[in-house]
Amino acid sequence: MATISLCMIVKNEEKNLENCLSSVKDVVDEIVIVDTGSTDRTKEIAKRWTNRIYDFEWIDDFSAARNVSFQYATKDYIFWLDADDVMEQKEIEKFKFLKKSLSEEEIDVVYMKYFLPSNKIESHTTRIRMIKRGLSAKWGGIVHEDITVNGEHRYTLSDVVITHTKDLNNTDDRRPSRRNLEIYELNIARGHKLSVADMFNYARECSIHKDYPNAIKYFELIRDHPEVSLQNNMFIYHKLATCYVLNGQPEKELELTLQSLSLDMPYPAFSCRMGEHFIKTGQIEVAIFWYKTAYMQPLSDSYSFSVADATYHTWLPHQQLAICYEALGEMDQADFHNRQAEYYKNRLVNQTKKVNTSLNTMDSRS
Repeated sequence: MATISLCMIVKNEEKNLENCLSSVKDVVDEIVIVDTGSTDRTKEIAKRWTNRIYDFEWIDDFSAARNVSFQYATKDYIFWLDADDVMEQKEIEKFKFLKKSLSEEEIDVVYMKYFLPSNKIESHTTRIRMIKRGLSAKWGGIVHEDITVNGEHRYTLSDVVITHTKDLNNTDDRRPSRRNLEIYELNIARGHKLSVADMFNYARECSIHKDYPNAIKYFELIRDHPEVSLQNNMFIYHKLATCYVLNGQPEKELELTLQSLSLDMPYPAFSCRMGEHFIKTGQIEVAIFWYKTAYMQPLSDSYSFSVADATYHTWLPHQQLAICYEALGEMDQADFHNRQAEYYKNRLVNQTKKVNTSLNTMDSRS
């Protein structure tokens, strides 16, 4: 059976590390912890699980720390997690089956879905989660880093799901951390040349902190860039449209939406934007067409730095359809779509409760 090294970078994660490590203790053969300057009990907690703990002098670059953590691995495969990630019990059995099949199928790279639950949105992405040690692979990106694998390799998309717990209890009045934004600004001030992925993530951080002019500037720099995949480019169009609206330039939203429709099939977010446009112009029947298109369009997996947000595929189009049908006096249809919207909103709440229950169970076992 293949052996697996779990490699992590941590800093001041005393609230999360125990749950993370206890959730995967039965499926990894080695735990490597690289600490980037903790001042709390993080290293003390890590010592309960491993003696492979190393210090790394922080240089405002997550990829640099990740690459060092991989160098300490000694097993067949390298698996990575953040300290606020967990593997729920139902995923453990899937992981054990995957572990048995790795050597038999000669897999080099394993992708896994990354579930990002919160009370606000239901979203996920798909990332490289495990690679064969010795493979020509390197982390890149200052923040929101990602792995690049060079050369030919055999990969599989596993059905194992990793759950990110950071945003479970977010509230609207909670200010986002400026840490990531400040890391980018420090590197820019030092003359660091941002990669395409860095420019995307810096733009995203600017939008989170409501610096919409800067967000627009960097999103525009990478829109239609040859290094950007079609799916990621559509995600950039979506983010740009939002930033323009919030920057007081709503006319750009329709322009970008129409451009996106010339690139690929209608993505749910842009179908909803078209629906909103036709509601505003009083063309309710046309709006209904676009909102139906939004929820009927399959929600594809998301790779690299884009995130698949199910909002535009689930409760939002149904909520808007209820408004449309009510305007037309078709109350049976309005009631149906209101029920659908409530179903998906309740599903968000139940998913959050389920993960929190799982975390509490881990706490009680620790």
